[in-house]
Amino acid sequence: MNFDNFNFKSFIYKALQEMGFNEVKPIQEKIIPLILDNKNVIGQSETGSGKTHAFLLPIFQNIEPIGKTQAVITSPTRELAKQIFDMAYKIAEHSDKPYKIKLYVGGTNRDKELTWLENNQPDLVIGTPGRIWDYAIKERKLLIHHCQYFVVDEADMALETGFLEEIDNICGIMPRNLLMCVFSATIPDGLKPFLNKYMIKPVHINLTKGNITPVNLTHYLIKTKGKDKFKLLLSLMSKLNPYLAIIFGNTKKEVAGIYTFLSENNYKVGQIHGDLSSRERARMMRDIRDLRYTYIVATDIAARGIDIEGISHIINFSLPNDEEFYIHRCGRTSRNNLTGLVYSFYDFDDDFYLNKLENKQIKFNHVEIKQGEIVEAKVRNSRRKFVEKVRSKKDELTVRKSKKIKPNYKKKINSRSKK
Repeated sequence: MNFDNFNFKSFIYKALQEMGFNEVKPIQEKIIPLILDNKNVIGQSETGSGKTHAFLLPIFQNIEPIGKTQAVITSPTRELAKQIFDMAYKIAEHSDKPYKIKLYVGGTNRDKELTWLENNQPDLVIGTPGRIWDYAIKERKLLIHHCQYFVVDEADMALETGFLEEIDNICGIMPRNLLMCVFSATIPDGLKPFLNKYMIKPVHINLTKGNITPVNLTHYLIKTKGKDKFKLLLSLMSKLNPYLAIIFGNTKKEVAGIYTFLSENNYKVGQIHGDLSSRERARMMRDIRDLRYTYIVATDIAARGIDIEGISHIINFSLPNDEEFYIHRCGRTSRNNLTGLVYSFYDFDDDFYLNKLENKQIKFNHVEIKQGEIVEAKVRNSRRKFVEKVRSKKDELTVRKSKKIKPNYKKKINSRSKK
């Protein structure tokens, strides 16, 4: 299928041509006709599958530049919201009639934005739930009570980060005939009451097909017991030749430590974590996209908060506390049918965690760094797994012995039969 099947406005086709999008992706093929047909949609697909254009294109098809807010898109992080805004802007700039598209996120000039809203209204709003709630409900300056479309992107992350209450409040002042689109990597139980409350007969499109991480991804485990993780990281980095790699730590303190250590060892690295100001994060994102760094050190804010082309490697200096975040970290690479590599440091304490990932059909390759080379290593818990296999085999071969017959039992039976 190509985009001609959708009969979009001419400026949308101009935008698609300039962006080099010719082939309709599976999530777009499923979602776009549903939105055009005014259906509520719940969309699940692999990270990097093209879902942003799956909702942006039909929204632009159905809204007009009339200075009235017709669509609101929320995203749980500033970076993701900015990325959606940039995509929307690239589409809108080809229209003869200018659309008013506004990005509302934390860290911007709040007073200036509220002043603008006193005499103007955007056609399309993109932002974080907290800032949109602030302008629409607290300040009552952003008029969304006649909105046609409401998109909740990365809904499971919005639940995790505590934004679901703000999204609930935003929905509460929108029209009852609102068309809602919810996109989420997973549908946790905590999200279901919200979906049932606001979505009437939604069409659920799930294209994950059991592949919770991209199929072109290879997972490696490196055991760290008794080894200095920082020195191990240097050894691993010396053998890799990434286009762009993200090194994940679990805390801001850990990320700062990795960043300092690599800088002291003459690596030019970037860092992304919650302590950076909005301006610092924006500058860092520009530097990353300009390929000023080969390695980026980050907390999980980057696992769901950024979309950078060309990430070839992921290094988990520490495994994330929640296995879902392992999946989101992996989703930063192996996009657009490119291959990706994930290296994770682990210790024996991580066995239960890794078992859960293996139960999700993630296959790990065990390696170690020996004499300066990455070589195959013994499988995790290989001895325990061997013992379990032997015991299982013994159980299959063991035949239950019959109970011993009591002495003189046969004689007693024979004597009774003669009588």
